[in-house]
Amino acid sequence: MRKVYLDHSATTPVRPEVVEVMNQYLTNNFGNASSVHSFGREARKGLETAREQIANLIKAQPEEIFFTSGGTEADNMAIIGTAFANQKKGKHIITTQIEHHAVLETCHHLEKLGFEVTYLPVDKNALVSVEKVKEAIRDDTILISMMHANNEVGTIQPVKEVGALAKEKGIVFHVDAVQSFGKLPIDVNEMNIDLLSASSHKIYGPKGIGCLFLRKGTKVEPLMFGGAQERKRRPGTENVPAIVGFGLAAELAGKEMAQENERLTKLRDKLIQGILEKIPHVQLNGHPTQRLANNVNVSFHYVEGESLLLMLDMKGIAASSGSACTSGSLDPSHVLLAMGISHEIAHGSLRMTLGKVNTEEDIDYCLEVLPDIVAKLRSMSPLYNSGKIEN
Repeated sequence: MRKVYLDHSATTPVRPEVVEVMNQYLTNNFGNASSVHSFGREARKGLETAREQIANLIKAQPEEIFFTSGGTEADNMAIIGTAFANQKKGKHIITTQIEHHAVLETCHHLEKLGFEVTYLPVDKNALVSVEKVKEAIRDDTILISMMHANNEVGTIQPVKEVGALAKEKGIVFHVDAVQSFGKLPIDVNEMNIDLLSASSHKIYGPKGIGCLFLRKGTKVEPLMFGGAQERKRRPGTENVPAIVGFGLAAELAGKEMAQENERLTKLRDKLIQGILEKIPHVQLNGHPTQRLANNVNVSFHYVEGESLLLMLDMKGIAASSGSACTSGSLDPSHVLLAMGISHEIAHGSLRMTLGKVNTEEDIDYCLEVLPDIVAKLRSMSPLYNSGKIEN
């Protein structure tokens, strides 16, 4: 049976080159990066090289990169840290309804502590209006936090425009770039980004390591205490092997970005076109063109998404119904609901995200088995026969 992995937005396989360089720091260069002896200096050299590699990808300075355990911790550091550092100025935060739960739950936590959060709506394509952001700004607004590209439907947000607005108003601007880092060109200066979250395992690096870009001069309170690592912003012994792997993965992503995006866009468009042509009662979710090159998110009317995933898995195809962080939930996607999609149709959503391992043959195979699976599930659906479902 053919095995096809179409869940690269959940995680990616670690590149062989990354495994190789990590092994060097798991064996020969195993020292603690805070130690002054030669073993420690070798570890420190690898760590600082990685910091430079990551900074180069987003046009930042190496000293503005702080390593974390992943995108979730980076989001928490950015949002809570900014809120605590600026609460004398104001307690109002702006974000959107379609953010990752690492942002939404952090904002909910701050609301319990007396902060006020405005959750901006999106249009039918999951696009945030810059005008809506402008209207939401108040005298006590201290932070705007929004994602660069949505993790479920792939829509790319007007980050540069919002960044310009935030700078004009003197508001700290945080961007969750977990899904766009290494996939879209990012210039933190041109885009007026003050804080940016990124994660290694979305770009063929190891899990458990991420980073926060923190613009020099931006006030952020630390969330952890206990050591001088990461210039006292994030104490704890650095995970040097993972950091080194992250650095190399970032460098390679930058070098291959344009060519890989062109390749993935062709595969993505072929998959979307094939689904829309071969299967009736289906809709594409997210912006039709302003979306990540690897993202396909569709809703099949009269079909339950969980059953669809299980039957695809039986055919060797790995996909998802949305964010991997909420895969255990029976609730429909908050992103799709925010886009105005009904509960019934949102429950029939399928996210397929392509990557380096995928070929045109993978797309052909998917288009071969998917119509039969959908037809089988619909044959068991009372709604399909009644035709009562509406969008």
